[in-house]
Amino acid sequence: MGFTDLSTDSGLTLLTGWLASRSYISGQAPSQADVAVFKAIKSAPDVAKYPHAARWYKHTASFEDEFATLSGDASKPYTAYGPGEAEATETSEAPAAEGGDEDDVDLFGSDDEEEDAEAARVREERLAAYREKKAAKPKVAAKSVVTLDVKPWDDETDMAALEASVRSIEKDGLVWGASKLAPVGFGIKKLQITLVVEDEKISLGDLEEEIQGFEDYVQSTDIAAMQKL
Repeated sequence: MGFTDLSTDSGLTLLTGWLASRSYISGQAPSQADVAVFKAIKSAPDVAKYPHAARWYKHTASFEDEFATLSGDASKPYTAYGPGEAEATETSEAPAAEGGDEDDVDLFGSDDEEEDAEAARVREERLAAYREKKAAKPKVAAKSVVTLDVKPWDDETDMAALEASVRSIEKDGLVWGASKLAPVGFGIKKLQITLVVEDEKISLGDLEEEIQGFEDYVQSTDIAAMQKL
């Protein structure tokens, strides 16, 4: 049946189920099948709700500058891939599995063992070259820009000291940005401060706990907004 509308919950649920036991949409390496499905998704899937789809999406995004050169048929729509593709493959392979003509099951077009070994060697060399190329490619760190609300205890809290305490936190992968005081009510103002984090280096939960450790100034913290860069 192929994949359905990937902007819907049912479509993404089907996709994450498909990827539960697969690294790629089709085959053992990135291809135009991954490109078609990737482009059909409007934004990165929720990692908590669609873990396998989110993992695949992030991995596929690392090939984005190579999309045009990946193998496969770029004209096929994303709906051509998915469960229906697997069933068609199994059906086409069934006669060979049941003992049909040996030529039908010869993956390399020959019954000669030496030729089979040579084809396997070539395939392994190509895979090794691909892995080497992938390893040599510089990885772009995934980053997020975050707006953090830091609330004081009351209207007598020294907000300058509160902000200084927050900015005193220095970590690799953390850059503090602009800030402002926003009214909360009853004369109380909260600190709204932006920051850029490298996702693999900084845990926002741990950062919030560290900020809340300034107990003389900070009552609580909240993530007001977050966007991937």
